[in-house]
Amino acid sequence: QVSLAESGGGLVQPGGSLRLSCAASGSGFSIYSMGWYRQAPGKQRELVATLTSGGTLNYADSVKGRLTISRDNAKNTVYLQMNSLKPEDTAVYYCNARRWLVIGFSDYWGQGTQVTVSS
Repeated sequence: QVSLAESGGGLVQPGGSLRLSCAASGSGFSIYSMGWYRQAPGKQRELVATLTSGGTLNYADSVKGRLTISRDNAKNTVYLQMNSLKPEDTAVYYCNARRWLVIGFSDYWGQGTQVTVSS
């Protein structure tokens, strides 16, 4: 089992940058697939980016070329570097850890961090 804590959110102007961090506690961080999701007001939670334990990357089309996910297994931390931010990036960002089981998977979530892009 793993616990997740996000940090790094805040208010930024359009075109600006932020870096989100997600620190994991518990064992076995390196075997988890890690991801970032976001939820804007009145909308469903959506995938932003994922990074598997084997290094496979996946990004939502809306963030390709602007947001970058990375992980440091030695620090049990996953990051989301956010550049060229747009007002439509405004949302609560959630860190996710997924452990694949023999059948199915287990998902763990952080509490979320608010990102607001506004002038």
